[in-house]
Amino acid sequence: MCRTLSWPMLTSSLERDHQLSPTDIISTVEFNHTGELLATGDKGGRVVIFQREPESKNAPHSQGEYDVYSTFQSHEPEFDYLKSLEIEEKINKIKWLPQQNAAHSLLSTNDKTIKLWKITERDKRPEGYNLKDEEGKLKDLSTVTSLQVPVLKPMDLMVEVSPRRIFANGHTYHINSISVNSDCETYMSADDLRINLWHLAITDRSFNIVDIKPANMEDLTEVITASEFHPHHCNLFVYSSSKGSLRLCDMRAAALCDKHSKLFEEPEDPSNRSFFSEIISSVSDVKFSHSGRYMLTRDYLTVKVWDLNMEARPIETYQVHDYLRSKLCSLYENDCIFDKFECAWNGSDSVIMTGAYNNFFRMFDRNTKRDVTLEASRESSKPRAVLKPRRVCVGGKRRRDDISVDSLDFTKKILHTAWHPAENIIAIAATNNLYIFQDKVNSDMH
Repeated sequence: MCRTLSWPMLTSSLERDHQLSPTDIISTVEFNHTGELLATGDKGGRVVIFQREPESKNAPHSQGEYDVYSTFQSHEPEFDYLKSLEIEEKINKIKWLPQQNAAHSLLSTNDKTIKLWKITERDKRPEGYNLKDEEGKLKDLSTVTSLQVPVLKPMDLMVEVSPRRIFANGHTYHINSISVNSDCETYMSADDLRINLWHLAITDRSFNIVDIKPANMEDLTEVITASEFHPHHCNLFVYSSSKGSLRLCDMRAAALCDKHSKLFEEPEDPSNRSFFSEIISSVSDVKFSHSGRYMLTRDYLTVKVWDLNMEARPIETYQVHDYLRSKLCSLYENDCIFDKFECAWNGSDSVIMTGAYNNFFRMFDRNTKRDVTLEASRESSKPRAVLKPRRVCVGGKRRRDDISVDSLDFTKKILHTAWHPAENIIAIAATNNLYIFQDKVNSDMH
């Protein structure tokens, strides 16, 4: 039974840098399929992989601790001379491929180029070559008087990261999402107007499966904001739009999926209509549940759970920070209203999580309907400390630990979150810091 919402949680915080540089800001977080590895990408084009430490007898509470496993430069800044555009090195998304052998593989993308990386370990080195000396130089063949069998000798563990494929020139607009198919052979990438289907072994071509670009760009009314493959059915995928709608597509129906199989859209309440309605209804993230039965979406003020069998309206709606509804004008002026928050399911699909401002993040228990606001910050997140629920006060009487809505820091925002696929361990990216939180109930069991 899921125990995540017994709110006392243990925390261990991994802080990347004390001096904030724009290139150090974390732009994506992703666990692999076992949860043993955690990858982060940043605005400087770097990927940092953390590995979960095995439990030791000397340190029984070390299970769940993540240490740096490997760091590599995934993307460099480029310049498109045809369009006179600078292409940022920022990592937009990372997706792990299911592990097929001892090596791990992941896809990383910036605005234009997707790369497939292979991560391998080496803890032995060959010695005793017949034709090479210890430095690797070729020997004089006249000095070779006998043959020997090379042997493998132990060495310090070395993690090697190598680029296996580079998928370029597939997108005119900025890539906002990538998703690996359950067939483990293909993946898709989406930009503002198109979605492409790639084969993992073929880099020089992709198939366009969605194209919403109008003949006249003045007729453009919406853009694609996110997309994801169904976790079990390789023919199904969903994409979200800036108008707040979700389109479920079936690749068996047609090669070009411009005609959707299902349209999920909530009718707008005329009484809530305002200048900002369309902006705040834009879906910033969509995630299938692990079971494949539900979809989770995030817009500016809410997270919604949709049933694949019911298109008319979401079956659950949770208010993330409804107290900001009166602040939309100032949030529009400082561009915060365009922030794109992500959302995540826990392993059993019973709890959902998403970020907010002031380094707050929110959790909602679908069974008990309880919710909590927690904070990821150095002040409140000492290693092994128990997180205290936070509460935002809107006028009226304030409790001692309440924070006023007027004193929220909108520069501190949690856009990127990830949940371990099986355990109650979460990763929170707060600007240039990565926080790992672990449920106290779970940790006491170890």
